[in-house]
Amino acid sequence: MPTSVRFTSFPRTKPPPLFAPEVIKVFRRHEATISTEVLAKGLESDPVLKALSDDLSALGFAVETGKSRGGKVSRPVFYGENGEPTLLYEIDAYHASWKCGLEVEAGRAILGNAVFRDLFQAMVMPDVEHLCLAVPNVYKYNSGGRALSSKYYDKTVSIADALYGHSRVAMPYGLTVIGY
Repeated sequence: MPTSVRFTSFPRTKPPPLFAPEVIKVFRRHEATISTEVLAKGLESDPVLKALSDDLSALGFAVETGKSRGGKVSRPVFYGENGEPTLLYEIDAYHASWKCGLEVEAGRAILGNAVFRDLFQAMVMPDVEHLCLAVPNVYKYNSGGRALSSKYYDKTVSIADALYGHSRVAMPYGLTVIGY
């Protein structure tokens, strides 16, 4: 059966990490409920993450379970006295043995600059060596009474191409962009 879930890994000079197919299988398993190409209106990021959470947990990810402090997944950025973290950033999911962070974005991915925030925050999290960044293939919205759509996956891959392909930037982690 054809799938609309797709991915691109960076840098493009290296093969995707060995765990990438396992993560992609999770998205494909839930394609009927999260596909932005099939649904009339895409979901918000929290329902997408909730749909994937049991399967991600089964792979070994710690997954955000809610917006309260106990439901968040935080990763340290800085450590202070006695090795205590002094700055933490939140991430949707984290796999400790793969050192892989996962962010799921929806409407704010491009228009709200969430992709840029995710790329930057992963840069300064010491234990993130790979980031999986899931974005809608197509973001559908209304503006001025008109139905519009934007190709978020293509735009995110273009941003990643600029970062990973430019000689002025040395990205400290690998990236897999997932379109759902």
